[in-house]
Amino acid sequence: MRIVYHLGAHCTDEERLLRCLLKNRDALAEEGIVVPGPAKYRTLLRDTAMALKGATATQDAQDVIMDQILSDDEADRIILSWDNFLGYAQGALRGGIYSSGAERMAAFCQIFPTCEAEFHLAIRNPATFVPAVYQKQHGRNYEEFMEGVEVEDLRWSTLIAALRETNPTVPITVWCDEDTPLLWPEILKAVSGHSDEVTLTDSDDLLASIMSEDGMTRMRTYMQGHPPQNADQRRRMVSAFLDKFALPEQIDFEIEMEGWSEELITRTTEAYDLDVSRIMAMDGVNFLAP
Repeated sequence: MRIVYHLGAHCTDEERLLRCLLKNRDALAEEGIVVPGPAKYRTLLRDTAMALKGATATQDAQDVIMDQILSDDEADRIILSWDNFLGYAQGALRGGIYSSGAERMAAFCQIFPTCEAEFHLAIRNPATFVPAVYQKQHGRNYEEFMEGVEVEDLRWSTLIAALRETNPTVPITVWCDEDTPLLWPEILKAVSGHSDEVTLTDSDDLLASIMSEDGMTRMRTYMQGHPPQNADQRRRMVSAFLDKFALPEQIDFEIEMEGWSEELITRTTEAYDLDVSRIMAMDGVNFLAP
């Protein structure tokens, strides 16, 4: 059995991936892919990991927990999604981006140590990630939230390297949140692992949230008459329609953080671009890119 952990991160997916897979759970189940409802596992896994304190769950405990997650389903592959796997928004930048994330995932994997695992993660430019996740936490001002960390020094590669070191047998699939609209079908397939014979319904929901209704209608009509022959061709089509019909209020992120200058935002973005290149070159990392 293989367990797929979709790790978020905060302010990237907003549960869209899970909602889409849940809508298609019957079709996926026919291929042995089970998508449990989040209420079945999030609190259960959190409490179990805390109780184990890094130790390995006994076989009896594993069986009991798995029964609660699966109910009567038979599974070859289980999809678990939670943007708090790596840590909570309140401490997402404490000591760096999810500095305890690798240790947390090692603890979660100890619940089912005999199962193969996969990690899937969207990353986001810290220049937009920090303001977004700051809004998700409560009760701390900006200085308290950052705890001395400078935004331009934040690196996703540090987290991913730690995940690889702490969980060396677990492959990681990574993509940039900024590219998600162009990569959505590939992301869904990478996480679910479904075959080419399965066509997911409502897989255009993400595009529909950032493109005008007229643009979506035109794009669907065009694709019906000119079916894309491969993923690259589909991305070019989607990109062309987004250029013309994207909703500005959904794609233009206004960065407003007190004390941030345009120069700081530029430096942070340039550092992010270099960090993405670093991640793409890492062993054990499958990087999805347009």
